[in-house]
Amino acid sequence: MSKILISRTDSLGDVILTLPMAGVIKKFRPETKIAFLGTSYTQPLIEKSAYVDEFYDWHETGLESIRADTIIHVFPQRKIAMSAKKAKTGLRIGTSHRLYHWWTCNRLVNLGRKNSSLHEAQLNLKLLKPLGIEQDFSLEALHRFYGWEEGPLENEKIASILNKKKFTLIFHMKSKGSAMEWPLHCYLELAEQLPEETFQILATGTSEEGKEIADVCPKIFQLDHVQDITGRLTVAELVLLIQHADGLLGCSTGPLHIAAAAGIFALGLYPSERPMHAGRWGPIGKKAHFIEARISGRRGKPTLEDISASNVKETVLSCLGL
Repeated sequence: MSKILISRTDSLGDVILTLPMAGVIKKFRPETKIAFLGTSYTQPLIEKSAYVDEFYDWHETGLESIRADTIIHVFPQRKIAMSAKKAKTGLRIGTSHRLYHWWTCNRLVNLGRKNSSLHEAQLNLKLLKPLGIEQDFSLEALHRFYGWEEGPLENEKIASILNKKKFTLIFHMKSKGSAMEWPLHCYLELAEQLPEETFQILATGTSEEGKEIADVCPKIFQLDHVQDITGRLTVAELVLLIQHADGLLGCSTGPLHIAAAAGIFALGLYPSERPMHAGRWGPIGKKAHFIEARISGRRGKPTLEDISASNVKETVLSCLGL
């Protein structure tokens, strides 16, 4: 049995959008063993996919010991590319747009992401061409290839947080600076408009982000139906929470893509400018939605200020049939 190693060692959202690659390979090569090279931070996401047979932490595992027949460098990294060549991995696939791939890879794909009109998940699949897999997939079809399976909630900590008598909507308000964010006062305005008798709102994020929210917009944590759980969850616990919540609102961050992959209501807020727009980074899922800002801010700089709380409220209530 051949083994294909998918290498993606960066952030949560990027890893989520790479998982369909494992499912697509399994579709065309069901007997192939799929291994994933990531980090301990993203391990809980990767191991949830039924299409991934083995996980390896790049910081703890030598490529020689993995004994892969093929490696796909989805997230190009010079050290990993050199290690794969040193390990004598038979087929080493990478983009031709990294100079070091010209002497570390033996199959190059002319893949330029910057000006492409394709979604990030669709661009990832272009790297399968050397395997003879060239089928195009719509975004509507791709969510079937996450391989995530919903199971019972057996974690008492997460169960104690969720109020099953209400619609649990997660506000993931910050992004660690990785994406354009909706202003905190807009989240407050939205929370005030969502009926307390219907919604339980959970604020997630790091402890540092929680402190920033409390400093900049303290009133949001004073609302009776808003619960601050920032800094209280591991990545694995966050994934569980999202899976068993009813919806998530946020900008282009990992938790938004986790929600989309989990199949719950996921609403992303995006600028309309490339390459940050939803066409490239939007959530992919059967209940995934997005709103794009219509206009730029002052001096043409991208902004999400144009997206009003009332607009988001209408979208939330409409999508939920409320």
